[in-house]
Amino acid sequence: MNHETTPDSDGLRGETIDFASRFAGSETFRTLFREGMQLVEETASYLDGPGRAESRGLSRAASLIYATESMRLTTRLMQLASWLLLQRAVNEGEMTQEQAGLEKSKVRIDGPSSSRSGPGWDEVPETLRGLVDRSQRLQERIRRLDEAIYTEETAAAETPAPNPVGEQLGLLTRAFGSDER
Repeated sequence: MNHETTPDSDGLRGETIDFASRFAGSETFRTLFREGMQLVEETASYLDGPGRAESRGLSRAASLIYATESMRLTTRLMQLASWLLLQRAVNEGEMTQEQAGLEKSKVRIDGPSSSRSGPGWDEVPETLRGLVDRSQRLQERIRRLDEAIYTEETAAAETPAPNPVGEQLGLLTRAFGSDER
């Protein structure tokens, strides 16, 4: 977990703050969650309504791009929504950060991105291109947060805790020298 050290009342550092749990309960997360879920709803509404109608008039190349990008967009948003729901479950005490970390391994937030070029791309409806761009920006924000929350947690789990007895013995040996003769 990402921990920050805060100064105590006497100015000394001591108390650590768990970034993951602080973030999950923050207004920043609630805003990110609302934005993500709103984008999911907006995308579903577009693809089932106006997008379907707009896609009918596209050239063969643009139609293929539209189909590919709408599938990538839907997949990307479902993965991002899964990540957001896991973090919300942590926030609401339904699961621990460690449990969310285990479940998170099933979620891919680094999926393929759009090509945004090539024959037919300019014909793809602006609304779909805008949704793709917004989903990729959301994906990048979530990827950075995921890294901040889980990379530090993994490193902390892999780093063995210091052995205070071993440290004291080492200090004594250095102070009084080795008694090996």
